[in-house]
Amino acid sequence: MPPEKGTGQRWDFNADTNLVQILATNAAGIPDQIALREKDRGIWQQTTWAEWLELVLSCAAGLEELGFTGKDGLLVLGDNRPNLYTGMLAAASLAGHAMPVYPDATGDEIRHVLTHADVRFVLAEDQEQVDKILELRDATLPLERIIYDDPRGLGAYEDSGLVSWQKLIVQGTARLKNEPGLREQLIARAKPDDALVFIHSSGTTGRPKGVVLSHRNVLSGVANAYKAKAFGFGEEVLAYLPMAWVGDFATTVGAGIALQFTVNIPERPETVLHNLREIAPTFYLAAPRSWDNMLTMVQVRMEDSTWLKKTIYDFFMERAISNERLKLDGKSPTWVNRVLRVIGEQVVFAPIKDQFGLSRLRHAFTGGEAIGEDTFVFYRALGVKLRQLYGQTESSAFNAMQDVEEVRLHTVGRPLPGVETKINDDGEILIRSGRVFKGYYKQEDATAKALVDGWLHTGDAGYLEPDGHLVVLGRLSDVVHTAKGERYIPNYIENRLKFSPYIKDVAVLGAGRDTLGAIVCIDMEPVGHWAELRGISYMSYADLSQRIEVIELVALAVQKLNTTLPDALKIRHFVSLHKEFDADDGEITRTRKLRRNVVEERYAPIIDAIYAGEKSVTMKARVAYESGEVGVLERLLTIKEV
Repeated sequence: MPPEKGTGQRWDFNADTNLVQILATNAAGIPDQIALREKDRGIWQQTTWAEWLELVLSCAAGLEELGFTGKDGLLVLGDNRPNLYTGMLAAASLAGHAMPVYPDATGDEIRHVLTHADVRFVLAEDQEQVDKILELRDATLPLERIIYDDPRGLGAYEDSGLVSWQKLIVQGTARLKNEPGLREQLIARAKPDDALVFIHSSGTTGRPKGVVLSHRNVLSGVANAYKAKAFGFGEEVLAYLPMAWVGDFATTVGAGIALQFTVNIPERPETVLHNLREIAPTFYLAAPRSWDNMLTMVQVRMEDSTWLKKTIYDFFMERAISNERLKLDGKSPTWVNRVLRVIGEQVVFAPIKDQFGLSRLRHAFTGGEAIGEDTFVFYRALGVKLRQLYGQTESSAFNAMQDVEEVRLHTVGRPLPGVETKINDDGEILIRSGRVFKGYYKQEDATAKALVDGWLHTGDAGYLEPDGHLVVLGRLSDVVHTAKGERYIPNYIENRLKFSPYIKDVAVLGAGRDTLGAIVCIDMEPVGHWAELRGISYMSYADLSQRIEVIELVALAVQKLNTTLPDALKIRHFVSLHKEFDADDGEITRTRKLRRNVVEERYAPIIDAIYAGEKSVTMKARVAYESGEVGVLERLLTIKEV
């Protein structure tokens, strides 16, 4: 375990403060240590703690001069960038709040969040994001100031509301120089219960709801996660998760400042894996799909390697996986396998971890949905101590997590220290903690349903095992019944079908029906590689999805899942869809959660054909292109009986 960085004063885990004050403590105690790194034009640019504090205060002073007040929100639009994180902190120092949205959000999605919040200021990454805002700005959305980070392409723009980042910082720096006491005032202005960030819920059952988290909420969550050994002081992290997702803010900004992380920001979303290898972080949080994709890359590379390398890989990996399964069952591997594990580490496992930037990883997490058993066991066998994490936007990201040496495939671990958990009569998970929000923004009815007597109704179904481990089954609202009265949660079945590396998304059907069916979206990259190895030609996603061989490949995954399900809940029919579920089409959220009502309405002809006993169905699908144009795909789809 590498030594922790820094010798200066550290946060004492008291949440009765604000994040900017902790930043100031870092700047005083470890001024020359690196707080931020950004890959820009192939070179890592570094910002120390002292430099970051100056930027935050200059930005805050500049914003205030433009008219930003403690009642205002700052819309933040773009990919992960140091100046966007700085702007978020600056807004918080003025007792206002930042409201990040997904960089690929459509105009309609941005308009929705703006009409439900008090926002007059925007911080945009570049010309693309500025153009989105300019198209939206009208009498109903009086966006007074649009601050832009990257000036490329904006030189000819004449809008009076546009302000460059550089100009903002120059103005703010001048104020700090000319106004004695302003620096200290900005550091201390925000109170612990003031708004820190405005995050939107995923919106699986409707429009996203606004969740305002305070400094106390976020810092309480960080403190509890630290006590559960989720991370320590001085971690190296890669800030690649969407800024609009609470997981990024909680780890990159909340824990990043409170625990003095070095935050590394990739050059572009497309370079994340390359930058991951360069950085070799000590903490890494990723969705199951990301872990699946990395595993697929390992498998593809081994398929393309020499016979000797593949044989050595298979020999050591099979034994390591066998060892890990024994551990999960509470048994000990034989001494022979323990010796082989040591040899395998040098010959196979260490080179693979180094290739993917996992060689220094001490804290590895997956969250958001269930992860496939094979994927989970693979990483544990590789030597990456992968753990499952359960959290929500409303509770500042952290509810429960697995202990590194007490992992079970079906649980998410125990609730964190400082988190009370119980299950109500409906089977819903309730939690109570200092990290829980005070309510949805300007939505009293939704708040009244979510917060009852101090308990947050998570909306998730689950149960507590006798020793305190928490099992999460899925969304309580997803609990449905077949025509024969069988109770099930579609999301639970969908996640387990997505354990297959060849399946990207699934919608399980069957509410009020005699049998279960499914609409399946294949994963283009692994299925395409699988097809190429077998000489199966295809022209497009739509073409590949309807190849007989691919449909049989999906059928094998469905059959494997069916062996784990009771007879009444086995999937009897499925359709391999000719397009992926798309957030731009409203079929999934930006965090890739299924919007079931949209899917069932849009693909009603497929559902009707499945339950009418048809062998195929002609389906027209609406597709939204990046240009904003909308097209229609038409395809004859096979209905496969399992």
